[in-house]
Amino acid sequence: MIKLNIKDETSPLEAVILGIADSFGGTPNLADAYDPKSAEHIRAGTYPKETDMVPEMEAFRQVFEKYNVKVYRPELRVDLNQIFARDIAFVVDDYFFKSNILPDREPELEAIEYVIGQMDPDKVIKPPAEVHVEGGDVMVHGDHLFVGTYKGPDYPGFITARTNMEGVQFLKDFFPDKIVREFDLNKSNTIAEDNALHLDCCFQPVGKDKAIIHKEGFRQESDYQYLVDLFGMENLFHISKREMYHMMSNVFSIAPNVVVSERNFTRLNQWLRSHGMTVEEIPYAEIAKQEGLLRCSTLPLRRK
Repeated sequence: MIKLNIKDETSPLEAVILGIADSFGGTPNLADAYDPKSAEHIRAGTYPKETDMVPEMEAFRQVFEKYNVKVYRPELRVDLNQIFARDIAFVVDDYFFKSNILPDREPELEAIEYVIGQMDPDKVIKPPAEVHVEGGDVMVHGDHLFVGTYKGPDYPGFITARTNMEGVQFLKDFFPDKIVREFDLNKSNTIAEDNALHLDCCFQPVGKDKAIIHKEGFRQESDYQYLVDLFGMENLFHISKREMYHMMSNVFSIAPNVVVSERNFTRLNQWLRSHGMTVEEIPYAEIAKQEGLLRCSTLPLRRK
């Protein structure tokens, strides 16, 4: 039986699902792109290759091995992008939530059923069909549950809007004892620098009391201010629009003092080290071309 326990973003990690880049299906047709950054690279002929992404994910796996983390991988499905495990499910406390994803992504969820089958079935939750919520938009922070969303009336017109207000309300109802706080994110189907695909694309806690943040990722000043008041301005590392584009907030914590980061994030990595954190730098720039990075490709199951 796999025990689940996720109460924050940084406690020592014990078990995780890490996506795979093998047989990912190659460069998709432009019309099938799920986000503007992928579309940008499809047009430019610079979409990442399997031969580049598989070693990047292997470097990530090796870091987990170094810290004795139990790593599960999806079963291989031929010609299917299985990199971004965070999209398809997430864990809050000791509950595993299956996301309502696009029909053509259902095989991604089927590929981790062998892991889900080892969990207490009473703790595996499939929300109602009208509830849209993806793991990149959900962050546990003690008594808080941060949830990214998009509140505009044109929500159905955005392929980049992944969590709706029905999803927010579902989590509020499910966790009545938590402070479930939603954040209205800026979305763009066409300009990657203007698009916060998920909450973890513009914000993420690190360490014990710090966070990475991109102010312009929030549609409402009050949402940004809420996080400033909660963490303290002195504990926030602000990233630029271009740094958000490169997914600088999408690092991954193995422990409060251990962060896995992209090796090119020089400014961030120096800041993390200045606050006493060990930074495990790995190459992940090719995977970043699909508007996802380290947090996106992990599905934590248990932290201490």
